Amino acid sequence: MKETKIKLWKFFKVIVGSLLITTLVLFIAATIRTLSLDVNLGLQLAHWEKSKNISLVIDQRHREELLGNFKEALRIPTVSFSETESNATALRHFDTFLRKVFPTVFSSSVVHHELVANYSHLFRVQGSQPDLVPYLLLAHIDVVPAKESDGWEAPPFSAEEIDDFIYGRGTIDDKCAVMGILQALEYLLIRGYAPRRGFYIGLGHDEEIRGFRGAMNIVRVMKERGVKLLFVLDEGLPILDGVIGGLYGPAALIGVSEKGSANVKLSVTMAPGHSSMPPRESSIGILAAAVKRLEENPLPRLFGYGPERETFEHLAHKFGFPLKFIMSNLWLFSPLIGRVLERKPDTNALVRTTTAVTMFKAGVKVNIIPSLAEAYVNLRIHSAQTLQEVLDFIHNTVGDQRVKIELIDGFDPLPVSSSDERSFGFQIIKKTVLDMFPTLTVAPGICIGNTDSRHFKDLSNDIYRFAPVWFKPGDAQRFHGINERISKKNYEELVVFYFNLFQNCDIQKLPELHASIHEL
Repeated sequence: MKETKIKLWKFFKVIVGSLLITTLVLFIAATIRTLSLDVNLGLQLAHWEKSKNISLVIDQRHREELLGNFKEALRIPTVSFSETESNATALRHFDTFLRKVFPTVFSSSVVHHELVANYSHLFRVQGSQPDLVPYLLLAHIDVVPAKESDGWEAPPFSAEEIDDFIYGRGTIDDKCAVMGILQALEYLLIRGYAPRRGFYIGLGHDEEIRGFRGAMNIVRVMKERGVKLLFVLDEGLPILDGVIGGLYGPAALIGVSEKGSANVKLSVTMAPGHSSMPPRESSIGILAAAVKRLEENPLPRLFGYGPERETFEHLAHKFGFPLKFIMSNLWLFSPLIGRVLERKPDTNALVRTTTAVTMFKAGVKVNIIPSLAEAYVNLRIHSAQTLQEVLDFIHNTVGDQRVKIELIDGFDPLPVSSSDERSFGFQIIKKTVLDMFPTLTVAPGICIGNTDSRHFKDLSNDIYRFAPVWFKPGDAQRFHGINERISKKNYEELVVFYFNLFQNCDIQKLPELHASIHEL
């Protein structure tokens, strides 16, 4: 008996010792990684190809001109109401307006312009070195509906100034990019700029209703001409200032992918009846139970299996302890961070495929048991899942043959674009940002919404979603909401950003690596 106890005690000591050693090794490894991980170093210290960039100094005359042009664009109500209804008159007016305020763009010998699908615009700017692969900047002209009665501080199509902010639908989505890109090109051409690397500018007219006529026809035209693109830059993620808790300083997030999307219809059909003689279960009850099962059983957490992992690793060095230690070691702490993030709706969207019941329809009269009940569910698909996997999950979770499940439309998550030191598009965008805002942290990110850029995946392997629009706490709710606005200073910054980006893209190649990511 005594020998048995001794053996058990030795075994226990071996187990405890092994656990302590393992814990110590993990702690040392995590500490080394925390102290050495700086994925932002990369090309910042490298020797970039010298170029004679033109500088843009915005004096009072230029300031009044560019702000006046921007305000006039906002006052044109280019609203997409639905997939069958747009403001065609406003779209035609916007075409005339662009030609008026950017005469050099439309008359330059190096710029070829054409209308696509009547209202979208495609510009091709010829480069002096045709062997350099061109790139594409995207933006969209249309906006979502807005009514002053919803609570706007200024009429949504007035472009009114309040405390140095310009209010109006389209200020951040997406006329700031439309006008910023063309204003920058106008200023460059006036100064005699002749690009080495050719590029395209695409302005869609129906992005808010999925871009099936505008962006998709621009893609068709470019495909017919055999165009291949080095990278694409569209709207997407902003500069976040004070939005991420615990992060020291603002961060510019460059979207390297978009979540997928699916619209699913659930329906139950039964014989109708009088409410005085109800069956044990009604079509509404059966469908409501199915919807409740979907809401109570979210799809699994997938934090760390998509681009969000890189986001946190790039930002890790800007957190204080203990967050810096945790963020630097996602290989160890991903499950913990996933559990924390899923507690809030805005961060839960980074963790998993989200499920949102958006419509529920049933019944025509208070004393009639309806024969049909329908519900519509919108899902935004995490990068680590596929559309088919999500559909299988819905079928298994609903688990009721009486509930008919139909896919209305949907698509897989977009491919993840490169963001390492060899990624031309990402590094050029990053350099342009840091040249303007040296104290920012730049990181790859994931777009939880969708943009026109998803239609261009056959033309380029690298698609990025970013504009240097500053978001402070609460500003994200202005997007498609009330009181959409941008500061006058921020709009000027957009013009300067695109002005510099055009010129930075003229280098032939990226510099040699100076430092790389430390991996264990």
